[in-house]
Parts: sequence; C-alpha cells; structure tokens
Amino acid sequence: MIVALLSDVHANFEALSACLEHARARAAERFIFLGDHVGYGPDPERVLEVLTNLVGGNGIAVLGNHDLAVTQRSSASMQEAARAAIDWTRKRLPAAQIDFLAGLPLTAEEGGRLYVHANAWAPDRWEYITGVFDARRSMRATPNRWTFCGHVHTPALYHMTDDGRTSAFVPQSGVRIPLPVTRRWLAVVGSVGQPRDGNPAASYALFDDESALLTFFRVPYDYASVARRIRESGLPTGLAMRLETGA
Repeated sequence: MIVALLSDVHANFEALSACLEHARARAAERFIFLGDHVGYGPDPERVLEVLTNLVGGNGIAVLGNHDLAVTQRSSASMQEAARAAIDWTRKRLPAAQIDFLAGLPLTAEEGGRLYVHANAWAPDRWEYITGVFDARRSMRATPNRWTFCGHVHTPALYHMTDDGRTSAFVPQSGVRIPLPVTRRWLAVVGSVGQPRDGNPAASYALFDDESALLTFFRVPYDYASVARRIRESGLPTGLAMRLETGA
C-alpha cells in the first residue's frame, strides 16, 4: 500500500489540497498526518474538515504542539506570532473541531512504523530533531524500524545501524529511497503548510509499505494567494512572508 505522510499543514488548505491531489495521482491509498494541523494559516476549519473525513476512513492523525495549544488554551512558551495565530484559531474553530484535536494521540504505531510529531524519546515535550545526535536518540527510544515525524519544517532522513552508527541523508524530491529493515530509519517529512528551507513548495512524502521505498516530494501551489489571505485575516504579516520566502 502507498501511504502519504503529511506534517505541519498549519491551516494551509491550498497546500494540503495540492499535496492530496499529488499523492492520489501516485496511487496513495492511506493518509497519515503527523501533527500541527492548525496554527499560522488562514483555514483551520477547512483543513480539519478534510482531516476528519480522512481519519474517519483509514487515515491516522497524531497531535502536534500547536494543536495542543489550541485545545489547552495555553501558548505561553511560543513566539509572539505563533501565540497570536493560536488565539486567532481558537476563536474560529467550532467545539467539535476542538474536540477532534483534543482527542488525537501523541503517537501511533503499525507494521514496525512509529508516527509522531516531534520525537520518540519524549513526544509530549516537543523537542526538535535537528541533527544526528537527536535522530539517534529518537531511534533508540522506539523498537520500531521506521519513524516518521515532522515538527522541523525541513525534510531530512537519518539511518542507524544496530551498533548505533548514525548518518544523515539529504533527500531529493521525486527520488525513491530504499529503507531496508537491516537499519533503523527516521524521516522528517518537512512541512505541507509552512516550509522553512528556502523552497516555498509544499513538502510531503510517500512510503510504499510493501517495498519499503520512501519518496519525498515538493509540490508547487499558489502560496501568494494564501499569503494575501493571511494579511487580510488579521494574522501576523510575518506569517505571510514566511510562505512567500519559504524561510
């Protein structure tokens, strides 16, 4: 089965729609959402409507720190723009969608795969995986051979041998990468809704669970229109600039 792995949608409906269309055109049958479904973007209601429908089928969604902030009415540890976006989002969402976010698990596991927003060693502390040391720590914290996560808005891939030797790999869009069970693997799939690697195109990945092949993709979408709507909505203008620059 082809599984689509999407993270950090951040209420960007246009980017999400582009990735879903792209994935379905490549025979994706299942959709896994790795947290931070809301925050930053102008369409939390529409994004959560899509997620609710897909999770109600055979999809999976896990909790992100922005999702938690909306449900717990707490964003004190976030930067100013993120706090403003959380407050704005909370006022827009109906109770049923807040309940949907509140009911999401921190992690999900299946077929030797761990799905988590931030990391495996402390999923509820939201620490970032920014290099080999963090990746090794995360892979050692789970018995699963494959870990798929988000939180860091830049795609990355790490692998670890059974004796703990860990290496990083910079994935290229559209290139299929074998992830054999002889090693452990950790893939940061990037961000659908707010990339931060200098490329404004949406980021997601496809995993073939039969052949253990992973493919990262960058999907162009009309980010200028989303940026314009962010400015018109009253959200911090810096969030629009991030979409336009991918930084």
